[in-house]
Amino acid sequence: MVLQTKLTKLVGIKHPIVQGGMQWVGTAELASAVSNAGGLGILTALTQPTPEHLRNEIRRCRTMTNKPFGVNLTLLPAMTPPPYAEYGDVIVQEGIKVVETAGNNPGEHIKKFKEAGIFVIHKCTSIRHALTAQRLGADMLSIDGFECAGHPGEDDVTGLILLPLAAKALKIPYIASGGFGDGTGLAAALALGAEGINMGTRFLCTQEAPIHNNIKEQMVKASERDTALIFRTLHNSARVFRNKVAKEVIEIERKPGGAEFTEVAPLVSGARGKLVYENGDPDHGIWTAGQIVGLINDIPTCDVLCKRIVQEAEDTIRGRLEAMIVTEAKL
Repeated sequence: MVLQTKLTKLVGIKHPIVQGGMQWVGTAELASAVSNAGGLGILTALTQPTPEHLRNEIRRCRTMTNKPFGVNLTLLPAMTPPPYAEYGDVIVQEGIKVVETAGNNPGEHIKKFKEAGIFVIHKCTSIRHALTAQRLGADMLSIDGFECAGHPGEDDVTGLILLPLAAKALKIPYIASGGFGDGTGLAAALALGAEGINMGTRFLCTQEAPIHNNIKEQMVKASERDTALIFRTLHNSARVFRNKVAKEVIEIERKPGGAEFTEVAPLVSGARGKLVYENGDPDHGIWTAGQIVGLINDIPTCDVLCKRIVQEAEDTIRGRLEAMIVTEAKL
């Protein structure tokens, strides 16, 4: 048996599970493993240093899977913005069928992708932004709760509230993101109106994730309290793993009058974060992790993980929940 939803039917996958885009991690190794496991693997465009490198990574991924996979294009403010349009051109030219957008207003990119017949999933952290993305032409939304890794927005609203709100407000389907990593979570997401789940941190802790095993072991040991929110005073909140660097950033932000980004920039540089994944020192730099780390206790293959999640969801729906429905005469 499988769980068939609008997500599985619209993008042609077996399981209603998406691997969200992750900087430095969303490479062909992980994306192909998730797709081969029946989910939707996602390459992260900006992990590749140039659009041409992305083209090569797309082609490399196609040698590793014949299943559907997508590309993430995250639009974030930067002093020197990446060539987003050129990355988008490569996505279109290479015949990618699914794109996950996130970050700033995706309007011009959604238009380009839609004209090319690409299915667009836009990730957002609030209903108002979801409505805007719907208006701009997104085909599906990924509703990201406060539990998520990375940027949860500034509203601090959890998935338990956002998901049923989305069910009432949206006309297009959506998936649930932030705080998902097992089958009970998938069952809950479906009950709250979602068509599937998007997982980042949970896929970070798999055999195929291209990061040092020390970091995976650190996540296995972690509790739900081992993440931290930085950049709160800068109104650009980010959830990261609670390590020495994150604590130092928070202390700087707490000083009277707050802090300027330039004061923490050397601590939070992407180069330092990349080295965490390469060298395995969890305190070398900032690295993102969601509160789901509290529910991670092993490092499975993507195939084992996806099968387990779906089986747990089926057992929850058919077993525990269905058993609660009884005729009034039996009460």
